[in-house]
Amino acid sequence: MPDIQSLPLPWLGALFIASALLIAYFGSKMAAIADVLADRTGLGEALIGAVLLGAGTSISGIVTSITTAASGAPELAVSNAMGGIAAQTMFLALADIFYRKVNLEHAGASTVNLGQATVLIILSVMPIMAYSAPQVAFWGVHPVSPIMIAVYLIGLHNAHSIRQEPMWQPKETPGLRVEAEDIENDPRSTPLLASLFAGLVLIVGACGYLVGETGLALSATLGISQGVVGALGTAIVTSLPELVTTIAAVRRGALQLAIGGIIGGNMFDALFVSASDVAYRHGSIYHAIGERSVFWMALVCLMTAVLLLGLLRREKQGPGGIGWESVLLLALWLGAAVLQVALG
Repeated sequence: MPDIQSLPLPWLGALFIASALLIAYFGSKMAAIADVLADRTGLGEALIGAVLLGAGTSISGIVTSITTAASGAPELAVSNAMGGIAAQTMFLALADIFYRKVNLEHAGASTVNLGQATVLIILSVMPIMAYSAPQVAFWGVHPVSPIMIAVYLIGLHNAHSIRQEPMWQPKETPGLRVEAEDIENDPRSTPLLASLFAGLVLIVGACGYLVGETGLALSATLGISQGVVGALGTAIVTSLPELVTTIAAVRRGALQLAIGGIIGGNMFDALFVSASDVAYRHGSIYHAIGERSVFWMALVCLMTAVLLLGLLRREKQGPGGIGWESVLLLALWLGAAVLQVALG
């Protein structure tokens, strides 16, 4: 196989687009399988969405961040991670458009998703703190990186505890959609479904590697900063499975799976920064990035806080039949994208 970095521009563009289409296609197959496994395992849509669907659809993103960090491109690696979280949060606003009964955050209310959104804010703030703190690294890894992994695992345990022994529940309304309303009738066995899901993860992960390599090459060839390529190029492409699976889950009526898949996937995506820190062999990655990456970290915190307020407020209808938080999420992401492109 020829060196991707040496390919001419038309071939780079074609490879980038082909990888994006493959990620979108195979990623779309994951939502239906995850919904069935949520019913059969008894773990619930929100938790399965966070662990299985969230991590599975994120595999292309983490491969992109790790490979670009190992190649000495810290800005692209981190902006790919944080830009992906911002894009995926915005995807919930797009999914809200496809659910016309009530606001998506009203119908898919879940205490598990509330808890995970809070953990996501914590995970997004920690890299900012590491960036602002004195430069410290042990074997090239900043102490914040393993702490973030611990926080993620504690967050998953907390989510399971919330599901098993909830201390409060969302108020029941005619628009609330509960998991008991789902009817699972897939004839395929659970081991077969699990194997199919694992195979899809491998395919999407391989495509993620191609996206990272072509993203680096396009950045160098076109003279576009790694931050822009990462946050608005590779981040969106590697997030396509989340967009497709979220809309597919909403259309199936698996609303908690859709919301949980985004929030849980974002929690997992925050660990891309930790993984990139390990892969980056020139010291702490938090001190090798610029203000552009920190901007996306702050944007993720802001967008997640807006989503959290929407889940708590549970507005039934807003402008255009979607919630006000969806309008704000779209405006925040579009404003950030325009600003980053303008800065170059």
